[in-house]
Amino acid sequence: MSDITFAPVAAPAPIPVGELLPWAIFGGLLMLIVIYFVGTEEGAMSLLNSMYVHEFVHDGRHLLGFPCH
Repeated sequence: MSDITFAPVAAPAPIPVGELLPWAIFGGLLMLIVIYFVGTEEGAMSLLNSMYVHEFVHDGRHLLGFPCH
């Protein structure tokens, strides 16, 4: 017969908001930049003069429901 002992399960430590907030802000800004380039980088609102960004995200525009032509 073997002796089996179970250790008590420790509860996970909570994540302090002060450590999470900078990453949440960074992620939010990154998502806004991605949405801008996928959604509006074309025509009068374009920051770049070429159509390279539009062609690179073309299928993503249609997948997300942005009209482009």
